[in-house]
Amino acid sequence: MRKTATIAALLACTATAPLAAKEGMFTPGQLPEIAKDLRETGLEIDPEALSDLTGFPMGAIVSLGGCSASFVSPQGLVVTNHHCARGSVQYNSTAENNYLENGFLAKAFKDELPAAPGSRIYVTTEITDVTGRMRDGVEAMSATERYETLEQRMKDITAECEAEAGYRCQVASFYGGAEYTLIKRLEVRDVRLVYAPADSIGKYGGDVDNWMWPRHTGDFAFYRAYVAPDGSAADYSENNVPYAPEHHLKVSAAGLEDGDFVMAAGYPGSTQRYATLAEVENTFDWSYPTFVTLLNDWIDTIEEAAPEGSDARVKYESRLAGLNNSEKNLRGQIEGARRVGLVDRRREREEALAAWIAADKSRAGYGEAISGLQALTVESAAEARKSFWYNNATRPALLSAAQRLYRLSKEREKENALRDPGYQDRDMTFFRQGLQALDRRYEASVDKAEWLMFLSTYIKQPEENRVAVFDKALGLTPGMTTQQLSDKLDAYYAGTTLDETATRLSLMEANAATFEASNDPFIKLAVALYPYERAKEAEGEERAGRAQALRPAYMDAIMQWQRSQGITTYPDANSTLRVTYGTVLGGSPRDGMAYLPFTTLEGILEKDTGIDPFNAPEKQLKEIREKDYGKYKLDSIGSVPVNFLSDLDSTGGNSGSATLNARAELVGLLFDGTFESVNSDWDFDPRTTRTIHVDTRYMLWVMDKVDGAQGLIEEMDIVE
Repeated sequence: MRKTATIAALLACTATAPLAAKEGMFTPGQLPEIAKDLRETGLEIDPEALSDLTGFPMGAIVSLGGCSASFVSPQGLVVTNHHCARGSVQYNSTAENNYLENGFLAKAFKDELPAAPGSRIYVTTEITDVTGRMRDGVEAMSATERYETLEQRMKDITAECEAEAGYRCQVASFYGGAEYTLIKRLEVRDVRLVYAPADSIGKYGGDVDNWMWPRHTGDFAFYRAYVAPDGSAADYSENNVPYAPEHHLKVSAAGLEDGDFVMAAGYPGSTQRYATLAEVENTFDWSYPTFVTLLNDWIDTIEEAAPEGSDARVKYESRLAGLNNSEKNLRGQIEGARRVGLVDRRREREEALAAWIAADKSRAGYGEAISGLQALTVESAAEARKSFWYNNATRPALLSAAQRLYRLSKEREKENALRDPGYQDRDMTFFRQGLQALDRRYEASVDKAEWLMFLSTYIKQPEENRVAVFDKALGLTPGMTTQQLSDKLDAYYAGTTLDETATRLSLMEANAATFEASNDPFIKLAVALYPYERAKEAEGEERAGRAQALRPAYMDAIMQWQRSQGITTYPDANSTLRVTYGTVLGGSPRDGMAYLPFTTLEGILEKDTGIDPFNAPEKQLKEIREKDYGKYKLDSIGSVPVNFLSDLDSTGGNSGSATLNARAELVGLLFDGTFESVNSDWDFDPRTTRTIHVDTRYMLWVMDKVDGAQGLIEEMDIVE
């Protein structure tokens, strides 16, 4: 009876849920504008406090450069998702000490392990508006001049900011380039792994449960930030000390109830909420369906070339996981667009915007900019379709390495300040680490199988989608058989030394003449393609320059139109700090389907088969069977909550975002969305958009009852 009543109540509330859902990934600076709604939704702290990126609580929120995280102790302890730290767990694992399988817990500071090469924790220290400096005089420039000027100004501002050692700076663009902000961040380079539960907890459900509800995943892990004794950023050293953040979050063991206020603070990657109708049509009518087909062929190719249990499979496991994730995500996007009628919704929006513009002659300039942007979008889409097959046909790992290295040799002929992004001195650490990482991600037989698959598709394309210089350099002719292609590729892998790390690293210092005289087949191909690729890049920059003139006006029209309706326009996500807010909320994404807001420990028992990915540790299963909930039980559900749903607006990059209650205490970590939600990158649907979080009560229960991490619990400020 109780379950029936709960579901009935859930279904009743979903009828009005769209009115409660809060669309928007807001910049902290926008939060005072919506302070009234924040308070009405349940926020108890001063909304003004959320606008200070270096104050509390925003000063505790950090970026990992792809994932989000937060400080949870005064000794630099950082919590994030398990899947965000898993690369470091894998990096430190051996056959004898398989931390992926067994989990890892440092009992003392001295036991903490260096994170994977390239791991960073970015702590924001200063924010500056640089719109005036970036945009001064660009309106009168030609498209190419505008693009080059904006890029050079961005590099110059970044270089000035990074003149102070230990900082990594970013000039971020908002509203299509209408506004620019300089973000100065301490770059913590000594990152150490502190604790990660076993995959059988941290990755419970694996790809089967990915993007699905109900979930029972303990997607959490801990890093620690280390700095030099004087507090400055430093590379790994035994003399380094834990970083002392100005702010850290308290961790709630009291937890949440259905309907409670929650907000998440993190670094969402990118959204396309303001894409034009033409962009939406090209994406969902061609790009996504075409790529889904390619992804499935790609996955099959790797699985065949790298059988389960082989050394090659170990090297490509991460890529397979990424491809499977992308394939499932894109299928969800396509299905979501169909379900909500995305194309029709976007058409209706553009018609309504056009009517608003037409209602006042002073707005005519908006109409001209939008017409120009629509024409440019059609042009860009046509070029993207043409380039799609070539871009995939040039994916081989060693060809990519050769192209980047040759490009570096050409860029090094310029002054550092004039080099293209990715090839300046500030980029060389990551450049080098990328070349080194290839050893763990490359197997010739698998790479060849992938290339053969891509080429087999490429040579079937009509002539207008082929690239003559590529065909000539590789010796591709119409009607080539798969065997002929295979024989041709064999010579590339037999004749190269780029599969050797020492060779790749030594070529970072080589001049262009060295590459042009090389007999390495991959390098020869890279040299042959260089003029064509630079010409296509120049064409792309010219189109980007035109967009930089048109899109700010388009976004200004959107902002003024929405303001006339009392709506605050938030910018598309761009990997800068954002806040999204709402409530703990289940849902009904389709007729006859009900999502309860919480999952419980007992759900783990129901799913568990003892076979990966449903193979929880026996100790955990024993604790669940004995109902040893400790102090983490939520009375309203009669168990410990594992994961919970909210109506928060989120996307990729939000992984690891701190989920906060009304008092800005940590109550969970955002780690996923439902399958029905993935289309929210393009359109917010209040009925279907739901975000999945791991509950801090489950995190603490696992740490306490399963893994014996009492030391970390004592280090954190736990509030009840």
